Amino acid sequence: MISNSISTNDAHKLPRWRHPVVLLGLMAFAMQMGFATWSALLNNFVHERAGFDGSDLGWLQSIREVPGFFAVAVIVVLWFMREQMLAMVSLVMLGLAVGVTAWFPTFGGLLLTTFISSLGFHYYETVKQSLELQWIPKDRAPQTLGWLLSVGSAGSLIAYGGIMIAWRFFWWDYNALYMMGGGVCVAVALFGFFAYPRFHGPTPQNTKFVMRKRYWLFYVLQFMAGARRQIFLVFAAFMMVERFGFQVHEVTALFLINYVANMFLGPIIGGVIGRFGERNALVFEYIGLTAIFLAYGGIYVFGWGVTLAAGLYVLDHMFFGLSIAQKTYFQKIADPADIAPTAAVAFTINHIGAVVLPAILGYLWLTSPASVFGVAAFIALISLLLSLCIPRHPAPDFETVFAKPH
Repeated sequence: MISNSISTNDAHKLPRWRHPVVLLGLMAFAMQMGFATWSALLNNFVHERAGFDGSDLGWLQSIREVPGFFAVAVIVVLWFMREQMLAMVSLVMLGLAVGVTAWFPTFGGLLLTTFISSLGFHYYETVKQSLELQWIPKDRAPQTLGWLLSVGSAGSLIAYGGIMIAWRFFWWDYNALYMMGGGVCVAVALFGFFAYPRFHGPTPQNTKFVMRKRYWLFYVLQFMAGARRQIFLVFAAFMMVERFGFQVHEVTALFLINYVANMFLGPIIGGVIGRFGERNALVFEYIGLTAIFLAYGGIYVFGWGVTLAAGLYVLDHMFFGLSIAQKTYFQKIADPADIAPTAAVAFTINHIGAVVLPAILGYLWLTSPASVFGVAAFIALISLLLSLCIPRHPAPDFETVFAKPH
């Protein structure tokens, strides 16, 4: 194991494959291999093996978001463990829990494995966001984050493509597929642990709870994004299974299209944000998402068909790539020492709605699926109005259009 520590400012002296951004890419790949396997199989697995309805799925997804709600506890963990180490441990936890998911095809068993995998997923995502903003220079952040989105999409693409082929042509069962996806996640994480030095950013991070008034817009945008994202993750894919009868290979093919698109669009999205700014990128995202969620509701109200539903699902997923702009907005307004603790606080805020909404909307789904998507459209519309508060050139002390730069 390579145990030395090195500053990111000196990382250019290392071979290119051992640069910090390459490690970020490897971790993104590992996470997506584990999470994509879990998500691609989930709706069919719970429907066929555990007999879930919309309410059961809503509760499962609410439990999955509980670790995200307590992501602020990462600050305490960082008193004893560095962020890079916590990222690796979290990925191993995610991979192991995903690997044994098929062993527990009951409501209680799935709650347990989902909670453990989610703990790894959310703690990884919390420190990943912090490491990205510490290790990547501001002038290259949009493009680099777009590249990392592309790498993560490649991991999902491989997972979904492998699942589709193995299920359709080699008759692998759920257990084999879960074991393969989780195993790859663990293996890549262990490689990252042993092959890379311990990097540290140019600015030491605060190790206490930080919540500053001047970050209020970032906090609110995070809250709305979490609520909106969760409705998409829980109910849009379940719609394809429940209403249109999609099988495992068909759901996986749909995910496959999503990640092929994002793999190529990731760098483009980063370039667009860098050129047109965070405000314009987010305005465009929220206009698109509002229209898409309204159209989802129209599928139930007007009986629109499967082709439109599948097309909307792909477009929906593509629009979410623009959320990179929230990260770069925060990077521009933040005190560099606040990045780690604020990432933890923001991730908790992001999951307040995500914990509550799936269970509540799961009951609404039983009587009016269109209303669920109507709630999502309303949230996207509010996010659109909030994005208009972002300045064209955000900076410390000029975080919103209501502030005056010094």
